[in-house]
Amino acid sequence: MDNNVVLTMRGISMTFPGVKALDNVDFTLRKGEIHALMGENGAGKSTLIKCLTGINAFEAGEIRVDGIDGPVVNHSTLDAQKKGISTVYQEVNLCPNLSVAENLFIGREPKTKLGTIDWKTMVKKSQKIVDDLDMNIDVTQNLEEYSLALQQMIAIARAVDMDCKVLILDEPTSSLDDNEVEKLFKLMNQLKAKGVGIVFVTHFLEQVYAVCDRITVLRDGQLVGEYPIAELPRVKLVAAMMGKDFDDLAAIKSEESPVFTDDDILIDAEGMSHKGTIKPFNLQVHKGEVVGFTGLLGSGRSELARVIYGADKNQTGTLKVKGKEVKINAPIDAMKLGMGLLPDDRKAEGIIGDLSVRENIILALQAKRGMFKLLPMKEQIELADKYIEMLQIKTASRETLIKQLSGGNQQKVILGRWLATDPDFLILDEPTRGIDIGTKTEIQKLVLKLASEGKGVIFISSEIEEMLRTCTKMAVLRDGMKVGEITESLTQESVMKAIAGGEADE
Repeated sequence: MDNNVVLTMRGISMTFPGVKALDNVDFTLRKGEIHALMGENGAGKSTLIKCLTGINAFEAGEIRVDGIDGPVVNHSTLDAQKKGISTVYQEVNLCPNLSVAENLFIGREPKTKLGTIDWKTMVKKSQKIVDDLDMNIDVTQNLEEYSLALQQMIAIARAVDMDCKVLILDEPTSSLDDNEVEKLFKLMNQLKAKGVGIVFVTHFLEQVYAVCDRITVLRDGQLVGEYPIAELPRVKLVAAMMGKDFDDLAAIKSEESPVFTDDDILIDAEGMSHKGTIKPFNLQVHKGEVVGFTGLLGSGRSELARVIYGADKNQTGTLKVKGKEVKINAPIDAMKLGMGLLPDDRKAEGIIGDLSVRENIILALQAKRGMFKLLPMKEQIELADKYIEMLQIKTASRETLIKQLSGGNQQKVILGRWLATDPDFLILDEPTRGIDIGTKTEIQKLVLKLASEGKGVIFISSEIEEMLRTCTKMAVLRDGMKVGEITESLTQESVMKAIAGGEADE
């Protein structure tokens, strides 16, 4: 093995029932490099990582790690950790009810001479770890006291402290704001300087170009190629991921701004608020309008949407739907009023893992009709097939359990669930987060198609570029308060300015 190489994977192949997940894939990681692993959903990125970390057993191929004689086969993540391979996932898998220090040292607690846990040493060491990474936190507090973003950084801090040679970051920036992403990149560069090899799995193209040295692209379980970053411009990367040349996304939306009248008002919220999270706000959504919610992480975008939908009950103010004042006591009331919500946290609030794709798709429509009016199986099958085809959901069949699908495909199933109810008004909270660029474009086009059919849409995304392509106006939020609305000259600059200083007109 080359002295400069920390990890090689050669000829890795693996089959899931009915699907060749990996077909003779090679991957090489050098010491002190940040290497992006890219590909659309279902390309095999997660599967390759799981083969490396002992979650999946691969059928063919071999893995070699620097400093270890002969091929390596990990039988568990603990096994992999002992060989210097650590993974931090998008969903932080630490213990929220334990302190930060306990999470950092779980399974490797310092002991006193009597064999009990040496709490003092553990707290001291933990505080040093987080201080070294510029994380302003108290390690004696429970993990759940901190935001998801900080929990993510703590998970990385734990991996780093375990002397890993190979650090795998699987979608680590999905829950982080720009400031935190910058901190993470700083940390990644520090580790790179120490010779750690970092595998960076992400869907954010600009982040790849900001921090990575090389890119390996997978497509449909096969290796497309490995490229030094300087030799792969974005357009070529997208083409490699999708297997086709890619037309410019910016051309999706027509340039003319639509004109709306009072007769078109679908949703009219006045003075609505939710204790502790959202200060009183006014908002109108017209038929055929896509309203973006923008603001930094924690600004209250999701919370404001939940108040409108009734998932969180408003303490003040009124809501009119199609001109009639309504009281929404529970989400089922919102559904009956023709509203749908694709939640931000799909895992907790969206999918029901042990149900099939078909059952997940018909769920909302069935709830809307009532449990005593069961949808005939023929109608269920027609609906499931319609949305599997329309949203290009990659699944072995409509009866496959949804938990067996990739994250992006689970996402599409939930979108299909709401489209099946034929809503007048749809709230999409981060509908394209963690999914590949091709699917992203399809979802953006779908949003515009829904608007052209006269539906009202609230669209929440952390990517301003994506909002500019799809939204007709944007509501700007800061610290739980709606500080402005931008209707004219929607540009990246005007939006950033409004987020930073609220200079948009109310």
